[in-house]
This record gives sequence, structure tokens and C-alpha cells, in this order.
Amino acid sequence: MTHEDEFRIRLGHPRAKDAHSKRFISRVIQATTQAGVKIKRSSSSTNGRATQHSRGASAIRVRAKLHPYARRVTIKTRLVNLKKAGFRNTEKYLRYIERDGVTREGESTMAYASSEDQVDTHTFEARGHEDRHQFRFIVSAEDAIELADLKAFTRELMQQMEKDCGTRLDWVAVDHWDTDNPHTHIILRGKDEQGHDLIIARDYIAHGMRTRASEIATNWLGLRTEREIRSSMIREVDQERLTSLDRQLLRDAEQGSVELEALPLNAEARWQRSVKLGRLQKLGQMGLAEKTDINQWRLHPQMKSTLQAMGERGDIIRTLQRAMSGKQQPISIETSTTAENIIGKVIGKGLLDELHERHYLIIDALNDKAHYLPLPSSSDLQEFPHGVIVRVASHSRADQMIARQTQQGLYRIPSNSFTSHEKINPHMDEGYALHHVRRLEALRRAGIVERIEEGVWRIPPNFIEQGRAYDTRKRGGVSVQVLSYWPLEKQITAIGATWLDQQLVTGVAPESQSGFRDEVRKALRQRLAFLVDKGFSERVESRVIIKGNLLATLRDRELQATANKIAEETHLNYHPTHDGQRV
Repeated sequence: MTHEDEFRIRLGHPRAKDAHSKRFISRVIQATTQAGVKIKRSSSSTNGRATQHSRGASAIRVRAKLHPYARRVTIKTRLVNLKKAGFRNTEKYLRYIERDGVTREGESTMAYASSEDQVDTHTFEARGHEDRHQFRFIVSAEDAIELADLKAFTRELMQQMEKDCGTRLDWVAVDHWDTDNPHTHIILRGKDEQGHDLIIARDYIAHGMRTRASEIATNWLGLRTEREIRSSMIREVDQERLTSLDRQLLRDAEQGSVELEALPLNAEARWQRSVKLGRLQKLGQMGLAEKTDINQWRLHPQMKSTLQAMGERGDIIRTLQRAMSGKQQPISIETSTTAENIIGKVIGKGLLDELHERHYLIIDALNDKAHYLPLPSSSDLQEFPHGVIVRVASHSRADQMIARQTQQGLYRIPSNSFTSHEKINPHMDEGYALHHVRRLEALRRAGIVERIEEGVWRIPPNFIEQGRAYDTRKRGGVSVQVLSYWPLEKQITAIGATWLDQQLVTGVAPESQSGFRDEVRKALRQRLAFLVDKGFSERVESRVIIKGNLLATLRDRELQATANKIAEETHLNYHPTHDGQRV
């Protein structure tokens, strides 16, 4: 060997990065943590910030001991960064799950903890106000109905989790019994009993916690019998959702193809084959699988996502049916692009995705349909109480009106628009003007329009497109406008301008024999009778004549009644003013 052939290997710096891997030290720590070895970094190695070892790592091996006939439990997990989500996020989420939570008897429920049946969630939220993160779990046992006492089951699970993690845990939970699959929401603070950040091993969250829940359910109910397992698999054959049979087929597939054993010798294997064959035939009817040979099937590349979407749609339809209380009305499932000019009342609402706080509204509309409308997570369901009348659109109607009334790139509101009760133009009255001002000011803050002076804005040529893009960023592309917080029955005898009065003025007289449209028709008839009785309208033979400026007259009467009430309560004199008068 010559001198030129000799070489020496020089190791790179352990903190060096490359384009496709993590830092060397981080990968070593991750591997040792998953193996159950406890590692503490010195404060100097983490820029002065000491980190704790992952909890539950030593208990990961319990998953290997799970019996194949053990009871099945599903656990969905979300790690929430409270710094990014905002500290009110916890309060908001607790409010949602408490409101939707009901007992087995159908009564409303409250959050509970390890030793308290009723927990003050405000106190829990305050304790975690400075936490860095938070864990949220949804625990759903396959045999939850047979477990009966979900509260005791959850407490036993969390006690076992404390043993596995080696620390006391601060948590609250809410049981939901109002669905086909009873389940429990658990919120766990991201602090251990020493006040350090609670770091739970990733593998424990993915497998260990579910295994513990399965062990507890099995201890309560015993192992699943052969008959129970077979009945469960038979039910899955014809279901239009993603099932455990589908997951098994996907695991068995090689390059998208599944090959069944021709003639299994074992009786159990023959039964398993028959069930898989039945499921493949069902998938073939749905266009999600194709038979390519006697014992070979090719699975559709989008089979999993399609079945998941079908399962979600089935859940939505069942939710709509519960909200409609047996009414025979067509239903419509909307998206951010299909929701267009829907007017109706809110008859249902809730969490579409309970883990990620996406919401939905169910609207009984004037078009004789019940609409299911998904909302973005930024929305607040408190804005839409039951019975409130709303308008839904995939774009802002105000933007279209503003664009039509823009001349030479400028939109103007007459100086008397907020004092005069006369219509500004055939398309806009005082209420519309105020709505346009609020809309334009929101778009001005977003940098879309420019205010030149009071009541004058510069409108860009692509104004409608920019407004739609703004709504998409802000509200997921769906605009839900509250038309009236008063239910119809309260509007009938109200002293003041109501949504029903606007329908009377515009001449809307819906004809229907069911749903919200029929309720509006009956309410309009009663409202007319009330207006005649109070002198706001008059009956001539079989016709009712509405006096001019009805809405302005009703607004003035309401304002005067409110002012008189305030004067009576405060013992102050009320001095009405005229338009333009100095005060």
C-alpha cells in the first residue's frame, strides 16, 4: 500500500445538520426515550432551559401483553399550543363540550375530575393560564353502552395513566351520551405535580394509553367472545364507512392488490376469508374495488379517504334527522362554496370536529330545506342561539351592492343617510347604509379600500374578488349574517321594526305547508292583525293597507317607548330632538 492510498476518517460535528435528517443528538435522545431510558439535558445544552424526560416511556411495552380478544377502545389525541391558540381557547372549548354533554338520562351535565363530580371549569382554566401546552383526548369504547358508568371508567384510566407517567395529573372530563357512540372528552393540563412541563412519550400516547383503556374495559366486561367478534365483523360488511375490515384489507394489500387464499384448511381462516370476500364485493358495488382474478382484487387508490368521507356524511345526515324531529323535509349539506343566499332560522348547532373545534349550524330555510352548514373554528356558536334568523352566503351581498353603486372608483353615502327615514335610493335604506359602512371599515383595515373623507371610499376594480378572499381568510369563505335575534313568536307583538315587517314591506308572502316557510306565513298573518289593531295599518274590506314609512314609524315608536322607560327608572326628563338639532 502506498502512502497515497492511506486515508483517515474524520467524524463530523455531532450538531451538524443535513437536508434530510434531524440533529444527531436529537435523534439519539429520541431513540433512547422511546426505549424507556430517562435522559435529562443540562441547562447549558438547551440554551439555559432544562427539559424533562418523556413520561410513560417505560410503560410502552404493555401493548405487547394485550389479548387479541380484548375490548376495543379508540382514543383521539390533540396537543394544543396555548401560546398560539390563545388562553381563552380552553374556556371556549370547555364551554362547548359542557353545553353539548348530556347524561345517559338526557339531562345536561357538568365537567368532573378525579374526586369531584362537578368542577368549576373557570378555576381549572385559571390554573392552566400560564401553561405552555395542553392535551385533549376523546376516549370512545366500542362497548361504551355496556360500560354504563363512563365517569368511573375515565377515573380508573386516568389513575392508571398517573402510575405510568409517575406524576399526579390535573384534568377535567365531560361525558357525551347523545350520540350513537357514547364517549368522553378529557382535558389534561401540560404541567406535572412539580410544576414542570408535562412531556408524555409519543409512543405512549399513540399506543400505551389506548392499551390501558382496553385493559380496563376488558376487566369490566370480560374478553370478547367469538360470537361477539363475528357479529361485529358481519355488521361491518355492508357499512358505508371506513371499518376495521377495510383497514385489514389495506394492510394486506401489495401494490394496491389483495389476494385471498383459495382454499384455507382452517375453519377460522375460511370464515375470515368469507367475511373479507363479502366486504370486497360491497366495495366493488361502491366502485372502490375491482375483481382482477378469481381470488384477486384491486383496491381504489382513494378508497380510504372516500369511505371516511362517506362515514362523515352519514353522521351529518343522522344529525340533521335528529334536529328536524321527524319532519319530512329535503336536506342539503353545504360547503363554503355552495352556501348561497340561504335565509332561515337556526334549529341546531354543535361541534363538527370535537377535537379541533370546528362547528356547524342546522338551518330550517325558506326554500323548504334543512341545511347543514360547517363553520370555521374561528366562529363562536354563542352568536347563533336557537331560533335566531340568519342569512348565509358564500360571499357578501353588501359587496355587490357597493360595487353597483360605485361611480368612477368612488363609493359615496349621502350625508343625510343616518338621519333621514326616507330611502337613499331604490336599493338602500338606513339599515343598509350602516351595514355598508361597517363592511367598508373592515375592508379598510384589511387594506382593500381607502377612505378619502367621511362617507367616501375609494373602491379597487377587483373589489368583489378581494372581498371574497378576505372572507375566506376571516371566516372560511362563509358569511353568516344575523337578521333577527328575536324568534318569530316574539316579533308578532313587538313594538318596533322587525324582520317580519321587512317581509311585509317587500311583499314577501311565502306559501308552504311545512317547515320554517309555513311558520313565517302564519306569523305574517298574525303580525298584520296586530299592526291593524295598533293603528299602524288599516283594513279595507278584505285587504290590509300598510301605511307609508312603516319601518321608520315603528323604529320611532320603539325608541320613544325605550326612552320613556329609562326616564321612569332614572327619574330624568326625556326631551326628544329633531334631525339636525344641536344637543
